[in-house]
Amino acid sequence: MTANSFTIHGIGVCGGIAIGHAHLVSHATLEVDHYVVPPYQVPEESSRFDAAVQSVREELELLHESVPATAPTEFAAFINLHLMILNDSMLSVEPRTIIEKEQCNAEWALKVQMDALLAQFDTMENPYLRERRADVIQVVERVLKVLSGQPGHVPPPPTDPEHERILVAHDLSPADVVQFKQHQFASFITDLGGTTSHTAVVARSLNIPSIVALHYARHLIRENDLLIIDGTQGVVIVDPGKQILAEYQLRQHQFDIERQKLKRLKHTLATTIDGCKVALHANIESPDDVMEAKENGATGIGLFRSEFLFLNRNSLPDEDEQFEAYRKAAQDMDGMPVTIRTYDLGADKQADETQRITANPALGLRAIRLCLTEPQRFLIQLRALLRASHYGNINILIPMLTNANETVQALQLLKRAKLSLDEAGVPYNRNIQVGGMIEVPAAALALGMFTDKLDFLSVGTNDLIQYTLAIDRTDDTVAHLYDPLHPAILTLLAGIFKVAGRAGVPVALCGEMAGDIHMTRLLLGLGLRQYSMHSAHLPDVKQCILKSNLETIRPLAQKMLRITDPIKLLLLLERINT
Repeated sequence: MTANSFTIHGIGVCGGIAIGHAHLVSHATLEVDHYVVPPYQVPEESSRFDAAVQSVREELELLHESVPATAPTEFAAFINLHLMILNDSMLSVEPRTIIEKEQCNAEWALKVQMDALLAQFDTMENPYLRERRADVIQVVERVLKVLSGQPGHVPPPPTDPEHERILVAHDLSPADVVQFKQHQFASFITDLGGTTSHTAVVARSLNIPSIVALHYARHLIRENDLLIIDGTQGVVIVDPGKQILAEYQLRQHQFDIERQKLKRLKHTLATTIDGCKVALHANIESPDDVMEAKENGATGIGLFRSEFLFLNRNSLPDEDEQFEAYRKAAQDMDGMPVTIRTYDLGADKQADETQRITANPALGLRAIRLCLTEPQRFLIQLRALLRASHYGNINILIPMLTNANETVQALQLLKRAKLSLDEAGVPYNRNIQVGGMIEVPAAALALGMFTDKLDFLSVGTNDLIQYTLAIDRTDDTVAHLYDPLHPAILTLLAGIFKVAGRAGVPVALCGEMAGDIHMTRLLLGLGLRQYSMHSAHLPDVKQCILKSNLETIRPLAQKMLRITDPIKLLLLLERINT
């Protein structure tokens, strides 16, 4: 490294390596002035505030219209959310009341109102809702920029054909991201952001090396500084020396070559050396994600998270809108299976009409529990799913089952949906497969009450691990305790595969473990034969399976079930992966 070189550590939200020059995004400071406005100027100050709000509204609406057709669906949804925040009377009306009562400037009134709102967000235990406070700040910043005569935008990077540009920001709003997408940066890094923040979601959807939660990057990095972004390790190297730069350029080149090589495996079936066939499916949030899944060689959709159709909007999707989304995904998969999970709302995902703030949202009214309290809304989705099944190979997946009664009630509602379609003469697949998600330890330990009622099972390891270990993996203070290799987790997974196998019920795994190549062989040895993951991970997992010998792996995986020492578990996992 050079004398001026230094590193910054954050949270890597998308892997890979990017090398380029920094392009800093300016942002409005929330340290605003406070001054008294003469009584005769109060109406004029209120009008100035209204004009700034209207200006931001028009800017956001224009950006919404300019979202590229190829952009991930989250982009438009995020801008809609910011429009909703801006149009809420708490931000668009209340500051006017403060201006009139306190005879203060518009900037100060807006800041006071924002602080009051943020204080409410700080009391929320739901991590997703807590992170939405960042959206309030971003909206306020845009209004402040207009009030100060500096409309908010991501300025285009200087034209420099020889060097890629890396965007450095304190935070990125959804509106910023649309313009960021148009300018084709090689990477972005931000001071703020968490695993469930909009910034992280966008990074994964763009599939470019990105790091969040760097805290002081925007302050420490200067315009045009040479940066190395290691998204896999969550490290930023500023002004690297020649030797370090050459090393990372080689790594980047090797990474790109490997990416190209993996593309050749697109049409290769995932089969182990000794002939064990494995199904590799993709997780998606919208029908638009199907193309990427097919490009990466997915042989099916293992998890279509239908709740994303319900989020960040003023009204809930009706039956026809849902039907069109499900039908499009099924048709675009050309007869390959498409497993659609009924809406998993509650906890960290709230639709406008279902927002319920509770002390423990992850343990509250969510997923199938919520669906069963809203039978009419649930029936609408079930009818849409059944109608779409006439156009492709659709399976229905019920989330977060904990007892047999939930399964019985869900199947009864499905029967009602079928009868209503029969009466209307609407065609559907009468043999549609219905499965359940195993995300709760109780379900994993009493699997028999599901295997005799359902056609297939899907293990959601993200929640299963959290619930088993009592760890909120979005909480930085305990995230290090989130351990997929904990003996209890391995025992539960092995038990699920064994019991379901004896019952002849297929099992898939759709949590983050499925896309982690360090876990691929272990899961294979424990009995997993269907993986479902983010599309970008499919080629790596397929390559790992193609190089695996099940007869060698199985004894080592079974041995791990008898070990409790974490160091020995890691060493044995290393043997499995060599």
